[in-house]
Amino acid sequence: MRQQRTIYFNDARHYYLFAFEPPMTLEDAWVPIDEVAGTGVDTFAYGVERGDGLFYPSRVGMMFGTDIQPFEQAAYWRTWHNMQGLIERGLDPLMVLIDRAHDKNMDFWASLRMAGYGKMDPAHNLANGGGGLAHVEVRAHIMEVVRELAVEYETDGIELDFALPGGMPNILRKEDVEATTPVLTDYVEELAELVRRQQGGVVGARVLPTEAMNLAQGLDVRTWLERGLVDFLVPMRYGYMILDGDMPIDWMIEAAHEADVSVYGTLQPYVRDESTGAEQCIWPDLAQLRAASANLLDRGCDGLYAWFMRWPLGDQQRNSLSELGDRDLMREKDKHYVLARSAQDMENQYPVALPIEINADDRQKHAIVFYCADDAQEGRVSQVLLKIKIVDLVSEDRLEVALNGKSLVSEVCRREYGWIVAPYQSMWLVFDLQKVRPRQGENLLEISLVGRPEDLASPLKVAEVEVLVKYHPLPSGLA
Repeated sequence: MRQQRTIYFNDARHYYLFAFEPPMTLEDAWVPIDEVAGTGVDTFAYGVERGDGLFYPSRVGMMFGTDIQPFEQAAYWRTWHNMQGLIERGLDPLMVLIDRAHDKNMDFWASLRMAGYGKMDPAHNLANGGGGLAHVEVRAHIMEVVRELAVEYETDGIELDFALPGGMPNILRKEDVEATTPVLTDYVEELAELVRRQQGGVVGARVLPTEAMNLAQGLDVRTWLERGLVDFLVPMRYGYMILDGDMPIDWMIEAAHEADVSVYGTLQPYVRDESTGAEQCIWPDLAQLRAASANLLDRGCDGLYAWFMRWPLGDQQRNSLSELGDRDLMREKDKHYVLARSAQDMENQYPVALPIEINADDRQKHAIVFYCADDAQEGRVSQVLLKIKIVDLVSEDRLEVALNGKSLVSEVCRREYGWIVAPYQSMWLVFDLQKVRPRQGENLLEISLVGRPEDLASPLKVAEVEVLVKYHPLPSGLA
């Protein structure tokens, strides 16, 4: 049965066990829960391992750090001694979090990576040419870990992470996909039956955004839905960290809702990072988060799945989590839509709109499709800005820009330098839209190069597109 949720994920490492100095106090151990308690978050997801050891004293698996001593980095040393310090006081590091989540009225999901486990036979490891989940031994081990998490711990759900965890390029070898796909489907069914035997237990999966990407990894998500094997899905590409309210998941939402299964839209943590050409990771502000969230909810997602917000979580992050769980709170507030840009040199990248390269002699219309959750014609919308960043643009270039088939030639357009460090590299075209505005739903932006100086042969690159919708309590216009 579909259920609306606001979920926050903590991977146990970066902003928790890696970061605190041992011995960990109980107050430190509660931080992942307490930093989101009292916001709109009603479900806490916790990454119980990363493929090389579990972050709790497992009876059936290996605890992280057991096989890598002496430690070669401080983060691993902290992790081991933080867990050991709690264990020596009679506290299970995982139960500490589960109990705290329940005390704060949150459900607790254990999120388990499906690509490997600690002390896995090296011959089974994909990195060594092995078959990963194609091996019955690998599946059997993960089954026992799931059984432990579902039966021996008071978890409320299990999340199976198939979304290329850790940025791994594949879940299966290509030669194993065809034969193993039905095996994995039956395996998911076994795991689901195990979890659902526990009162109120739900089972779901992180999967890839497009159906083709999933099938290429042996994940027949549509069949999972038809057979009722999962209670929720979280579409994402783990290694691609860019916030994307236009993620191509409409097929999944439609199929999931036909099966009465929830889909939770992922709020990836950055608007730009090194993989997209930025000098560093850039976290979204509230207006940018609000825009992506509104898009995902408007397109049919049953809730939102956030993680890796700027840490330690402060007032801005907590305010975001409070607002993002409530559609009504976002309705008439400023939104800043930022279209996703493709990562450089990444395998299994789902298609995104940008960048677009236009050769000097190219006179075609280049289409950019984006979704807008706002009705920009609404009376309290005070301003709509369309921003297009183009690399190597000069003022003598002649462009045609149209929105939903209507030219923007009569709209006011000003120019700004694209980058403060190297202002000569790119230019922003900033349209203050008065007559032609985006509509609620899908929009089509078309850009074509009409003329370029004859002695300038370099291509143009449409690198960024943003839409800012600003609201004011007073309506616009005279009527």
